[in-house]
Amino acid sequence: MRYITRTVWILSIVSLLTDVASEMLYPVMPIYLRQIGFSILLIGILEGLTEATAGLSKGYFGKLSDLSARRVPFIQAGYALSAMAKPMLGLFTCPWWIFFSRTAERVGKGIRTGARDAMLSDVSSQGNKAKVFGFHRSFDTLGAVLGPSLALLYLHFRPEDYRSLFFIAFAPGILAIAVSGLLKEKRLQVSFSLKKVSFFSFLRYWKQSPTAYKRIVLGLLLFTLFNSSDVFLLLKIKEAGLGDSTVIGVYIFYNLIYALFSFPMGALADRIGLKVVFILGLILFAFVYTGMALGNGLWFYLILFFIYGIYAASTEGISKAWISMVIEKKDTATAIGTFTAFQSICTMIASSLAGAIWFVFGPTAAFLTTAAVTVVVIVYFLVIATRKMT
Repeated sequence: MRYITRTVWILSIVSLLTDVASEMLYPVMPIYLRQIGFSILLIGILEGLTEATAGLSKGYFGKLSDLSARRVPFIQAGYALSAMAKPMLGLFTCPWWIFFSRTAERVGKGIRTGARDAMLSDVSSQGNKAKVFGFHRSFDTLGAVLGPSLALLYLHFRPEDYRSLFFIAFAPGILAIAVSGLLKEKRLQVSFSLKKVSFFSFLRYWKQSPTAYKRIVLGLLLFTLFNSSDVFLLLKIKEAGLGDSTVIGVYIFYNLIYALFSFPMGALADRIGLKVVFILGLILFAFVYTGMALGNGLWFYLILFFIYGIYAASTEGISKAWISMVIEKKDTATAIGTFTAFQSICTMIASSLAGAIWFVFGPTAAFLTTAAVTVVVIVYFLVIATRKMT
């Protein structure tokens, strides 16, 4: 385990604490917004705009991180902004303040993502990148187990006291800021002008990026374009008759499996190949979505969410490790930031498409469509994109 360095441990603990704070609020955010007067339409606009802004900012700040040859300042600033924005959501209830606070919280994620993933790549070798990214992902996802669990526990004793949760979530956020202060990096004298870096300057990287990078990202984006929010999976089991607590419990169970399997799947990927494990994950994903379309029952759903957790562990961290292996080290933050920027836009479109298909043709059609496109993506990676891909 020597490849799990001090830097990897610090980044993993910071991600864990930050995700505890974020996921503590995830299940109650829609309920809180409805409570203070937001319509479903306004909630949709809020989430769409904030996700799009955060997504595009990942590319921009990733580019700045590479140009300045610095990682730590972006990581620390990103985590600090996200932590400070959470209690702001509970201070006032007017729409413009909620939009401002929510956008600030998501932009914080955009500031740190490219630099953090680049730092993970910088401290790992070609033979253990998937293990390092998997280890970090397991800690990050553990926060998605602890956060909702703490929220459920609190709301058991203080029902409907949603606003207080925004202030409680500030505590793990502050701890994350403190731990991020332990990060160190070598200072390099690199001069560049912010005036020459436009918000969309990272898009130019696509034109000059390696062919292998483009092939990987195109396949990933096609998959993302039809991989809608997990909210649709939870909505499906909710409509099947499961209670609110059970639905949240299933979500926690999924994240627990995701966290437990992220590191082992990363280790397996380093041993047999990142592409092999990633394709295995896509096969599991297609199986789950087919099952969601055709099956029913609590135990059946638990089995599917168990498999879904293994899918997530086989793809999320591994995809970033895969990308980092086919690009130049100096462009790592830009490459990952560009991918995640496009991915955010595709995710927003995916949820809209899934919602439209669900509304017109029903949930069965929505899940089967996603499963069918996933099979196309599997064939793409197996047949079309095999050359010069790790």
